Amino acid sequence: MPPFCSACGARIGARAPVLCPSCGSAHWLNASPAACALIVHEGRLLLTRRAIEPWRGLWCAPGGFCDGAEHPIRCAEREALEETGMQIRVVGYLGHWISEYAPPADAASEAQYCAVSYYHAVPVHPFETTPERAEVADLAWFAADDLPGELAPPADAPQIYAAWRVAVLDERAGASLPDVPD
Repeated sequence: MPPFCSACGARIGARAPVLCPSCGSAHWLNASPAACALIVHEGRLLLTRRAIEPWRGLWCAPGGFCDGAEHPIRCAEREALEETGMQIRVVGYLGHWISEYAPPADAASEAQYCAVSYYHAVPVHPFETTPERAEVADLAWFAADDLPGELAPPADAPQIYAAWRVAVLDERAGASLPDVPD
């Protein structure tokens, strides 16, 4: 719920989407853009164990929120480097999922959502992995049929990783990238 109108400052007091009762400006519940890198090497997927909330202790693909107008491909590459110490190259697109990122803090708050683009990626050789301990508790490589059960985001992980598995097994992990930034 936006507490105040960004246009006139009046108290809103209702859940988005809502019109300001004072000036009529529209306020929407928008998902924040993010991207993840599904990094594969020798047939195995690199996952990170989260060291922070939400989903502390769950495994996920390295990723995070886009910075301003940052393209999701660049975000996936940057986040992979930040979280794993590994330089990667995005080679394909898997899909886009919108997930609840953080539950409401209280009854007057609204859930936060993230809109995540998932990309197939490969390490730039030679490579080393060095987890960023502030965000990553551990990292490990997993075979397509041996992914851990504790995956994030919890609501969408089964669909995301099932789609990844099918794409890899069908050799479609190099899907075209028509919007690759320069």
